[in-house]
Amino acid sequence: MGFSISHGVAGTRSALTISNLGNQLAHVLAANEWREIKYLFGGQFSDIVTIPPQEAFRIGDLLHQAADHRLMDPSWGILAREIGDAARMAGASGQNWTWS
Repeated sequence: MGFSISHGVAGTRSALTISNLGNQLAHVLAANEWREIKYLFGGQFSDIVTIPPQEAFRIGDLLHQAADHRLMDPSWGILAREIGDAARMAGASGQNWTWS
């Protein structure tokens, strides 16, 4: 199963890739920050997830913070930044951000 993420994430990402990114994020974000976004990185949804713009922008900030962390593997940092850019774009445009 693959995930399509709106606002600029090219193609789909496999559930395994999303879950593995989540593992990386969990190690570089503070526990309270990780709790804010971990629902996106479990690797499975039963339906489309729609995230309001303000929350999307916050998620984008957290993903960029994680991407820039000294312990983040650079290849995972690239993916975190790409998804973070999409989240920020949705938030800045006042549009819902969707994962399907």
